[in-house]
Amino acid sequence: MRWWLGLFAITFLIALGLVLVLLLPPKSLTLAAGPENGAYAQVATQYRDILARDGIEVDIRYSNGSAENVDLLQTGEIDVALLQGGIPVPKHSAEAIGGLFFEPMLFLVRSQTDVPRNPAHWKGLRITAGQEGSGTAAAFADFQAAVELDPVDNILLSLAYADAVDALRNKVVDVAVFVTTVDAPYLEQAFSAPDLSFLPLVYLDAISRRLDYTTIATVPSGAISLTNVIPPAPQKVLALETRLAMVPDLHPALINRLTMAAKELHASRDIITGRHTFPTVEGTGMTVNSVSRQLIQEGPSTWHDLLPYWVAAQVNRLLLLTLPILLFVVPMFRVLPSIYAYFMGWRVWQYYPLIRQIEDELTLRPDADSLAEMDKQLLGMDERISQLGLPAAYRQAAYQARMHIDLVRKRIRDRQSGHG
Repeated sequence: MRWWLGLFAITFLIALGLVLVLLLPPKSLTLAAGPENGAYAQVATQYRDILARDGIEVDIRYSNGSAENVDLLQTGEIDVALLQGGIPVPKHSAEAIGGLFFEPMLFLVRSQTDVPRNPAHWKGLRITAGQEGSGTAAAFADFQAAVELDPVDNILLSLAYADAVDALRNKVVDVAVFVTTVDAPYLEQAFSAPDLSFLPLVYLDAISRRLDYTTIATVPSGAISLTNVIPPAPQKVLALETRLAMVPDLHPALINRLTMAAKELHASRDIITGRHTFPTVEGTGMTVNSVSRQLIQEGPSTWHDLLPYWVAAQVNRLLLLTLPILLFVVPMFRVLPSIYAYFMGWRVWQYYPLIRQIEDELTLRPDADSLAEMDKQLLGMDERISQLGLPAAYRQAAYQARMHIDLVRKRIRDRQSGHG
């Protein structure tokens, strides 16, 4: 019995070890941000710092923007990406971990320039709306369609955000379009420049209804600067929801860490968002991963306080992996005693065919030499049975077999006496 239990214990430990190896998450991932030194790059750095606490290395991949990030997700060159709201993502190529924050669409102009507040009236303007491949360029293309603005009516220039403010001040462009957080580093000089101002558009409600991935947000008076009171009055803006997207086969433990990082980073309020608005599973325009959805909507389970994060994040997966083992092991626990009992009995029962054979031969009136050989065989069987070393619970069969042998030997002795 000890041998069986030892073998079973070793097998179980090997199986458990294999399961744990399968659950171990990768120690690194690649996150696509936007341009280096941009707002997305800042956010990516924050994620990198948080995941480093669990020994997960985040490699930040800089890009031209969200449109390029989608391509990187499709080709599998990255694991996770920050995507601007409204950027289309082919079905089944990626899933959303959740919405992270709102980015307002801001229109910056020179203070002395008479640019119409109704964008449908823009004619002959030089406009920069991000670099080609950026989320801003894609969003502005949708914006032009929403306000029925023909692209040929104006001149579009492809400039990086960092260069757009200088181009505006140097009269290279008339309108600079930004889709970014209000505290983006490249907007700091724009906020304090007396010759630049933000253009408050009219008919935003109508425009937002034509751009179904946008919402209306309000930048409070003085939210950007109380010293110069910027903006001087509450300003409505179009806002797009930034998403954290991932490849569909990302490890569940990494999804867990990314989601918990999102809750830590984005649950607080900012200039245009209330507390606990983000992260969210609403408005992503994508399939939301089931692991992140549960964490966002229900919070971490009690397992997170009891188990390592990579195990707690995969309790369901652990059950799926161990269930087949349990379905095999539990019946084995029930059957094993019967198998063991049968094996112990078989060690004795294997001698009965020979005993029966000797009994049958006795009926044929064998000669003295045959009787002596039979008695010798029975004596050998008796000695072997006595040396089996059976557990106490299984010795009854051995006693009965030896009694049977003794009876047959008595018959042989009686026959031998007759021969004498």
